[in-house]
Amino acid sequence: MKSNSFRLIVSFLIVFAVSCEEPETVVTNFVHPDGSVTRRIEMRSPNDKSEDRFKTSDLQVPFDNTWTVRDSMEISDKGDTTWVRRAEKLFKNTTEIDNSYRNDSGANRGIVRKAEFSRKFRWFNTEYRFAEKIDKKMKYGYPIADFLNEEELKYFYSPESVKDVYQNGPDSLKYRAYGDTEDSKTDLWLSKSLVSEWIGIFSGFTEGKGGNDLSFKLLKAREDEFVTILTRNEQNFDSLWTNGILLRELIGEDNAQKFKTEADSAINIVTNNLLLDFKEYSVQIFMPGKLIGTNGFSDSSAVLMWPVESDFFLTDNYEMWAESRAANLWAWIVSGSFLLFVLTGLIIRKKKKG
Repeated sequence: MKSNSFRLIVSFLIVFAVSCEEPETVVTNFVHPDGSVTRRIEMRSPNDKSEDRFKTSDLQVPFDNTWTVRDSMEISDKGDTTWVRRAEKLFKNTTEIDNSYRNDSGANRGIVRKAEFSRKFRWFNTEYRFAEKIDKKMKYGYPIADFLNEEELKYFYSPESVKDVYQNGPDSLKYRAYGDTEDSKTDLWLSKSLVSEWIGIFSGFTEGKGGNDLSFKLLKAREDEFVTILTRNEQNFDSLWTNGILLRELIGEDNAQKFKTEADSAINIVTNNLLLDFKEYSVQIFMPGKLIGTNGFSDSSAVLMWPVESDFFLTDNYEMWAESRAANLWAWIVSGSFLLFVLTGLIIRKKKKG
């Protein structure tokens, strides 16, 4: 039976261990006014074995033989070799991007991703919106915003390069402290979300079979108690759970004997959902016209970017969006011509009256 260690699950999610085999990947979306998107992928791998450089199983985002692909090799001043693969393709619309995600056979095929584009005509201007979205993994988990304030959330979602700037800037002490408080607050967020997810799944399995004390509502009312019990016993979680000691403390002797199978199944589902072998990457977006809104971050070169990490879509849908506005030159010309025509008519009319 798979290890169900509560400590293991929480530790895994806090550390978010990433395999060192996947290439460092940046996805760049060049959004065009007609809704088409030129998509570029740059992958950098220090692996010097040609057969292992860019295996499909290690790739974070999908591409195939319909893309234009160019490989190169870079050697640093220290003599280190980096293999670089650049791929590019023009997608007619976001539906084509969604289809590529649905057919993904790479490292992150287990997550649900999609792209969206919208355009609003405002006569003098046209407004554009592009977003990439990832569906959350947990149905009953808590939003991270319940545990972090606005500034802490901004730090939580920031790319590492931006965090480095924060930590070395004029408010370095404040942002370094965020790193410590973030750990303690995300520990609580993860613990409560894990317990909440187990309660939701377990109560679904036992619905109509157990008494009122196993209803979703009553189990949720005891959630903080469950968190305390599990964290108090996390060192010996495996043995205590396997022997039924923890379950008896949670739901009582009779229920523990009657519904042990459902309880084990629920915790296995939680474990499988959370121990996601996700490989991180970054997203960049370039919009038509002038940027007017975004939830992204600007790096030192003023490029709009987002990190894509598994904790971002654990309990929340993760959306990377940007909005822009472009002037409709023809509308200004038409309006100016019309205004000139009206003024000219008024002047002529006034002269005739004079």
